[in-house]
Formats: sequence, structure tokens, C-alpha cells
Amino acid sequence: MSDTASEPVMSDAQFQRLSAIIYERSGIHFPDNKKYVLESRLSRRLQEMEIDDYDQYIMFLSTGPYRDDEFQEMFNKITINETSFFRNEPQLEVFEKQFLPKILEARSTVKRLRIWSAACSTGEEPFTMAIQIHRSLGLRLADWRIEILGTDISEKALEVAQRGHYTDYAVRTTPALVKSRYFKQEGSQWVLDPQIRSMVNFEVHNLKDRVAAKRFGRWDVIFCRNVMIYFDDQMRESLLNSFAEQLADDGVLFIGHSETLRGLKTPFEAISIPQGFCYQKVQKPGLKLT
Repeated sequence: MSDTASEPVMSDAQFQRLSAIIYERSGIHFPDNKKYVLESRLSRRLQEMEIDDYDQYIMFLSTGPYRDDEFQEMFNKITINETSFFRNEPQLEVFEKQFLPKILEARSTVKRLRIWSAACSTGEEPFTMAIQIHRSLGLRLADWRIEILGTDISEKALEVAQRGHYTDYAVRTTPALVKSRYFKQEGSQWVLDPQIRSMVNFEVHNLKDRVAAKRFGRWDVIFCRNVMIYFDDQMRESLLNSFAEQLADDGVLFIGHSETLRGLKTPFEAISIPQGFCYQKVQKPGLKLT
């Protein structure tokens, strides 16, 4: 395809086939009124591959020898990895000041804390929690087994997370004292402290895969922020039921400030804390963060 070629046009039928493939593989839902979004995000990809139309691309995704690799490329195009360290600080303050001390006290005998950052993108969220735990425990950290897992469907995003090198944009919401304590500036990059990096493990995971999620075991805290906006109600309910299976009875789920569980059939109830956006399981209420 030449540079002067026009961009491929997506027909309604092609949109339906593509959106069905995306939903089947990831749970990401593109309603009919978002056809233009999918088309705008994928048109450049077709040009990069020198594919003339979406029928060829659908065939490549369905039967091509590199279809799994291409799904990764496609997910990178159709999702927006908008994140930063200490994003939505009021909510993180709730986690660090109100919930973390109580769960540490509740786990003081076993001295083990498990946190899952689901759909963590390039790692800023789980690393933020590692920093919060590090400064909360201080010298006591050596006595604890801290397990923080960041998962994402994008291998490329996790490669960035594992390097621990970030741009000015990634640390734009980071307090100055945190930057001076936990980062070292090297040119245009902010390099995360090795001890913080060692506190987090990363793994590729598709949130639609409930069977795979079970092998992670039980979590004390689950963060899943600004992800459910991509899902329909059926996928949201399935995901929340999966989280309930994986969350400790006294554990807490944190979601994004633009998301809500209202109207969904889930085993969660809201914890009434301003700016918390946090939930606990209905059956066994767990910790009351008041």
C-alpha cells in the first residue's frame, strides 16, 4: 500500500465481525455507535501491514499463522493505556491511610499481604502501591512477605513495567518527595528504585479468563480501575464474580472513579468512604473502613 493510498473503509458488516472477534477474545465491547473509534484506531494498522481492506485483516486475525501476535498488536491499538504514578491520589490515600493499617493488623500473625493490580498497563499502579507499603512498613518490611501482582493483556505494556524506566508524563502526578526518594533521574527517564521494582511481579493475563485467574489464589486487595468502561454489563458481572471468588472475605476491591457497580448483579456492596470507590463482599462484610 502506497503512502498516497486512501485509508481503508470499514463496512457495517466488517465492524460486526471485528467487534465480535474482539469481544470473544477479550471481553472488550464496541457498541454500534463506536464503529468510528474502532475504524480510526485500526486504519493505521492496516496501512502498516499493507493490507487493503478489513476483510483481509479479519482473515489474518482468524486463520493467519501470526494471529495471536496480531491480537497483541490490535489490543495495543484499540485500548488507551492512560495511567501514571499516584493517579487519583484521594483514592490512594484511602487505601494507604484507612485500609492498609487495618489489613496489616489483620495479617500480623502470618505477615503476608497479597495485592492484585488487574489491567495494570505499564505498571505505575502496582508500583505506586509498593511505594505506599514500603513507607508504611518502614524497617518492618523485612519481616513481611509482600506479594504484588500486576497483570495486563498487553505484553508490550508489561515490558515497559518490567524495565521500570518512566517518562516525565508517567510521574506527572507523583509528589516531589516521592520522586526524590524512590526515583533516580537519568536524562529524560525516571528510573524506579530497585527495591520497589523487586516488590512487584508481572504476568500477561486476560480478564475474561476466569479459569486462569483462579491459579493466582486469594487476594487481600484487588485494584481494577478504569477497565470496566470497556466492557458491557455481562462482562462486568462476570469479572466481578471472578473477583469475588479471588478476594479474601475481609478484602477490598477498588475501582475507577468513573465506574460504578450500580445496576449490576454482583456479590459486592459499597464501602461508604468519600473518594474511596471501594467495595467489599456482601456475604461476609469484612473490614469496615470508617
